[in-house]
Amino acid sequence: MGDLRGEYRFLAPQIISAGYRIISMDVRGHGDTSITWPDYSIGGIGEDLVALIRMLDAGPAVIIGTSMAAGAAVWAAVEAPELVSGMVLISPFVHDGGNWLLDLFLSLLFSGPWGPAMWLRYYSSLYPTRKSDDFRQYSATLRANLKERGRMKALRHMVRASKAASQERLPRVNTPVLVIMGSKDRDFKNPETEAKWVANSVHGEYKILKEAGHYPHAEMPEETGMLVLSFLQKIRETKDGNNRA
Repeated sequence: MGDLRGEYRFLAPQIISAGYRIISMDVRGHGDTSITWPDYSIGGIGEDLVALIRMLDAGPAVIIGTSMAAGAAVWAAVEAPELVSGMVLISPFVHDGGNWLLDLFLSLLFSGPWGPAMWLRYYSSLYPTRKSDDFRQYSATLRANLKERGRMKALRHMVRASKAASQERLPRVNTPVLVIMGSKDRDFKNPETEAKWVANSVHGEYKILKEAGHYPHAEMPEETGMLVLSFLQKIRETKDGNNRA
């Protein structure tokens, strides 16, 4: 939400170098997607994940989802379990916070012609410890995209969209899960408590990256990459063991 699929520009090469195939996707209304959609919910994005995996005959796949897209990954894993072999949930939003006043405030804050600039100011704060060498250039590309007609409207719809579709499916997840959270993620009151709760809800594991914010895979890509690759290796070893059995 409020970003481009380029947020994985540092993580993807590490995974490709380890011999895996990578497919990245913009969420609805963002990046290179169409502008207008009837539904910007977690379920809608989850449907897109499932459709893309099927279209590319890429399943079963490990889905790496950040923030709201992590909730969409949960939806996809439950609704199409045959297509999902694992999930990496980064800074996951998987349940409603219940603060509708905050949602309304954010929607108003990001409305109007000042919306993209206000979002970029907020976006910058999500990298509390370090920013990449290309952060200024990347931010300019993101801002240009958000200034396109309809992009900020899509973002506002996502801010206010319910996360209930993922929360109610958490107990039904039946695939390996790794939760990654930055210790300085300002989107959560207590990041480690949140990460532990999500991991326990899906019988998975969680890792905390000290000093990282909401985008640990872009702020601390090497550290995040090591965690993801270790998780992928576990899935591969389990699959190989099952095949031998």
